[in-house]
Amino acid sequence: MNPLDETILVELLKLRSNGYLFHRERSDLEFKEQFNYAGLAEYLRDFAAFANNQGGYLIFGIENSPRKPSGMSSNSIDMFERLDQEVISGSINELFSPSIDWERVEFEKFGVKFGVIYVYKSKVKPIIARKDEGRNQIIKNGEIYYRYAGRTQKIEFAELEQIIQNRLQATNNQWIDLMSKIGKVGPANAAILDTEKGVIEKNPSNVLVLDKELINKIKFIREGEFSEKTGATTLRLVGDVTPIDQVEVTRVMREKLTDQYPYSYTQLVGIVRQTLPGANVNSVNTLIKDNNMKNTKLYCAYNFRNKQQEDRYKADGTMPKATPSIYNDTALHFLLSELQKQG
Repeated sequence: MNPLDETILVELLKLRSNGYLFHRERSDLEFKEQFNYAGLAEYLRDFAAFANNQGGYLIFGIENSPRKPSGMSSNSIDMFERLDQEVISGSINELFSPSIDWERVEFEKFGVKFGVIYVYKSKVKPIIARKDEGRNQIIKNGEIYYRYAGRTQKIEFAELEQIIQNRLQATNNQWIDLMSKIGKVGPANAAILDTEKGVIEKNPSNVLVLDKELINKIKFIREGEFSEKTGATTLRLVGDVTPIDQVEVTRVMREKLTDQYPYSYTQLVGIVRQTLPGANVNSVNTLIKDNNMKNTKLYCAYNFRNKQQEDRYKADGTMPKATPSIYNDTALHFLLSELQKQG
C-alpha cells in the first residue's frame, strides 16, 4: 500500500476521547507544529534518521503540548505548497550520502490542513552527513543520525554495528547469487555488462546473446560509429548481438562507483572512530598505507573527476592531484577488525 494512502493518514491522526492524538511519536513518526523553511536543516536531519532505520512520517500541524491536531497556519500551508521536491532533493544530496527517497502530500481533516512527508527506508545504509549545516551545526560532517523511539539522535554502537553487518551480509548474498547463476549457465556463457563505462566486451569468436526486450531498451554504438543526438543513452559494442526469445546469459550490472565504494576518507574515519572511540587517525592511516588499500580494488577506488583523468591514469599511471579515494564496506570491516586486534 502507498504509505501516503488516505486510510493510513486517517489512522495516524486518530483521536482519543479527550481530543488528543491517539498515537505518540515513535521510531517511524514525528509531529511538528508548523512547516517553516528556517527549520529545514532539522527536518532533513530527521530524513536521514528515518532512512537509516525503517522509514517514517513527518506530520506538520500538530500542537506540541498537548498533542492536538490544530492544522497548519495559512503561512505554513503556503510554504509547504511551494516546497519544490527537486530543490529539496538537491539539498539532501549535498548534505547526505547516499541519496534519500521521500514523498509529500497535503491532507485535510477536522476542517484543517496538515502537511505530511514520508521518508523511505534507505536501501544502502548508513546515510552519512557530508558537511555542516543549520543553526548551531544541527547537522555535522561525518555524523550518522538514527531514529529511535520518539527522538532523532546520533546513532549508537549497536545500531551502527547492525547496519554494517547487514550490508556485509547483503554483499555476500549478492556474490553467492551471482556465482549460482554463473554455475547454472557455465562460465563460458556468462557475460559482463558494464553500465558505467558503457561497454560490452565479449570474446570475438563468440556471440553475445541478449533478450529482445533488453535490446530495444538499450541504444548501441558500434566501435567507429558516433551518435550526434544530444543526451542519447548509448553503449559501445565490441562483438555481435543476436536477439532471441529468452535470455541465455548472466548479466552483471555494474553499479555507479559511489554505490560500490560509498565512503569518502573522512566518512570512513568518522565511522571507525564512532564505532571504536579509542581509535586514532594515525592508526587508520598506517593500516591504509601498510596494506596498500588505496591501490587495492577490494577496498578502495579513485573517484576521478572526469574520464580524461581516468584515461590518463590508465595510460601512464599519472594520478591527478587531489584525486579522492573512496572506500567500501570490506575496507571498513578490515579496519575495524585490525584496530580491535591492536586493542
